Amino acid sequence: MPTDKTADTAVFERRESEARSYCRSFPTVFTKASGSVMTDEKGREYIDFLAGCSSLNYGHNDPDMKAALIEHIGNDGIAHGLDMFTVQKAAFLDAFERIVLKPRGLDYKVMMTGPTGTNAVEAAIKLARKVTDRRNIIAFTNAFHGMTMGSLALTGNAGKRGGAGGGSLADVTHMPFENAMGDTDTLEYIEWALDNPSSGIDAPAAFIVEPVQGEGGLNAASKEWLQGIQRIAQKHGALLIIDDIQAGIGRTGTYFSTEEYGLDPDMITQAKSFSGMGLPFAALLIKPEHDIWKPAEHNGTFRGNTHAFVTARVALEKFWADEGFVQDIQRKGDYLRQRLEAMAALVPDATLKGRGMMRGIDVGSGELAGKICAKCFENGLIIETSGAHEEVVKVLAALTIPDEIFTKGLDILEAAMREATGNNQIAAE
Repeated sequence: MPTDKTADTAVFERRESEARSYCRSFPTVFTKASGSVMTDEKGREYIDFLAGCSSLNYGHNDPDMKAALIEHIGNDGIAHGLDMFTVQKAAFLDAFERIVLKPRGLDYKVMMTGPTGTNAVEAAIKLARKVTDRRNIIAFTNAFHGMTMGSLALTGNAGKRGGAGGGSLADVTHMPFENAMGDTDTLEYIEWALDNPSSGIDAPAAFIVEPVQGEGGLNAASKEWLQGIQRIAQKHGALLIIDDIQAGIGRTGTYFSTEEYGLDPDMITQAKSFSGMGLPFAALLIKPEHDIWKPAEHNGTFRGNTHAFVTARVALEKFWADEGFVQDIQRKGDYLRQRLEAMAALVPDATLKGRGMMRGIDVGSGELAGKICAKCFENGLIIETSGAHEEVVKVLAALTIPDEIFTKGLDILEAAMREATGNNQIAAE
């Protein structure tokens, strides 16, 4: 019989659904993790450039979050409170108001949704339709917003949409993201389509957009383009929803990915690293005038994870109350950009994608990107691909990763790129 430190690996094939995915790319059995290092049952260590797909922006098992959670459990703290009042929820909301909202001059209600990002997205589009009394939502090419039916309707990827099994993915119009049509001005096209009464496009309830498309290939929208989307939305009486599930909470260099873009979103989705420690926790930030829900009109059994309130509060107080944290993220983001620019020179026509600590390299093909990531895993680095054809090698290292581990991981990535491409020349400075 396996112990808690070993696994009967045959049970995965025997009992786990074919839907499993990451384990196919990283075929080992992990036993523990700390910071930016994961360890398997053979004792081999791996540098983690996946970070729970950005749900571990502060790394694995931050000691202060861990201590607070252990203390909470040890003192018989509330494990599951539905949406009842608890001291843990009050402490989290107070910290979020004090550390995130007020310093940025923001006024949002915090709606606790179900435990994952797609739940926040579902709540957002449901509320937008309720507020505007319209059905149509404008989403964008290469978007990914979740796997439940409403969120999947917003998602562009054909493979993921195929999982609906023929179910209806309706009431959504997909418009081209910035640069999706080469030199064509997509803002001009979107405006033309919505202004044209014969376009067949119904008046939208909302626009929903990822400022950086995580699963879509790290396509980063410019300030000017996002401001244009906001202008078009306001012109047509539609709400603006910023999906900040992967790009937010520091991933692009500031808490919200659009802080320096002069936007005024009606709603912002939060999940992934919202709990700080990888615990399920998602929420929707709503302008007060749009918070027209009736009691229990939208709910979920696991809305508001009390354990996550504990760790999320610690994350805010430990990291976001310290201005030096943002400066350090930006420093690491600059270093990452420099390293990836040099690596991109190893591959003909490769391009740098993303921004901040949400970056990668479009190497031109999913086959090459997969080969690079597989070689990285062989050499002790966990890293994934993204994009319509999985052509982008995507770096999602923890924001707190120590410099020496960050450098070592990037060295492994560069070596893998050299081996995969057969390019042993020194990269351009």
